[in-house]
Amino acid sequence: MATYSERMARFQALLRGKADLAFIPITTDLEYLTGVQRDIPNYGVTLHPGAWLEGAWVTSSSEPIIALPRMTAEFGGLGKIAGDVRVLGDWDDPAALVADILRGFGLPAQPRVAISDHAHAESVIQLQRLLPGAVFISATDILRELRTIKDADEIESMRHAGAVTEAAFADVIKQLKLGMTELDIFTEVDYQMRRHGSLGPTFTTSLYNSGPNLPLLHGQRLATWKRELWPPVSILFDFGAAFEGMCYDFGRTVAFGAPDAEFQRVYDLVMASQQAGIAALKAGSATCEDADAAARKVIEDAGYGDKFRHRLGHGIGKDVHEPPFLTKGSKTMLQEGMMFTIEPSIMQHDSFSARVEDVVLASPNGGIPLTSGFQSLIVIE
Repeated sequence: MATYSERMARFQALLRGKADLAFIPITTDLEYLTGVQRDIPNYGVTLHPGAWLEGAWVTSSSEPIIALPRMTAEFGGLGKIAGDVRVLGDWDDPAALVADILRGFGLPAQPRVAISDHAHAESVIQLQRLLPGAVFISATDILRELRTIKDADEIESMRHAGAVTEAAFADVIKQLKLGMTELDIFTEVDYQMRRHGSLGPTFTTSLYNSGPNLPLLHGQRLATWKRELWPPVSILFDFGAAFEGMCYDFGRTVAFGAPDAEFQRVYDLVMASQQAGIAALKAGSATCEDADAAARKVIEDAGYGDKFRHRLGHGIGKDVHEPPFLTKGSKTMLQEGMMFTIEPSIMQHDSFSARVEDVVLASPNGGIPLTSGFQSLIVIE
């Protein structure tokens, strides 16, 4: 595994000729470079005085500086991280602190400033005031040259995140009962992930449920959470656990009530489509588009092509969705060390649906799934 200092050095080398300064707030990008951990986010925003300067200030040749508001340094536990850490007092002027940092870097009059894609607009506005001649570019785009290919430790951490996810799912299955609400089920999923060692869900745990008497509804959580689930209905899971900064993404289908021939056919097609997509994930000889086409053909040939409503999958790592994407039109060549979700589905609004999802590592001989349990349709009666 590359150490954090080695990652930072590689990033600084990439900055040469592209940017005079980079600002990396506490985001996935900063965790990748320094190990400074993110937390589970809030629905509402919480602010500390001077929060816009929070993160790493980096040039190609100087020691990186971590600037932190006192609240983050003290209560976030970051005050003792290694390196040059500058702490902003609650009544201090953040612009003065950043101006002092910038003077030390000796920037040109019109510097190129690389900023993480998920920095706050306030950071850009304040920097524009301090550096009126600055030209802003994406630091995340530069970092993607490093982040797209996962090292051995990242792969192992993702494998462990998958094990936590499957262990949670196994215990969720034990709690499933006819007549449960969607709220009952996803609350159990989130509890079991934490119980098995995840900081929390890597994205909002979702269920896509449908049947002849239960229409598929998207984006209406408050309406669907209270629905009782009685046979016949398909329960589609979409969730993932976190481990050492890596984000898992996982999906399975459960039948409430014995499946009829149509439900079983839909399920079997989705599983066959996933196997085709996994086999096509050949590093060095296939593109993202090739993998999508291989999986999609299985469902299209069976007459359900219009029910496969999304791309086959996405890159994944410290973020749940990362480029590149397994979709039509993507000529990106697959490389060893890339990880993707392989997640075909058949989504039917007034009938049975099915989905499956695993994180898969690209290799010269085809994909290597990091999870592979629960291949047969799970039936709750």
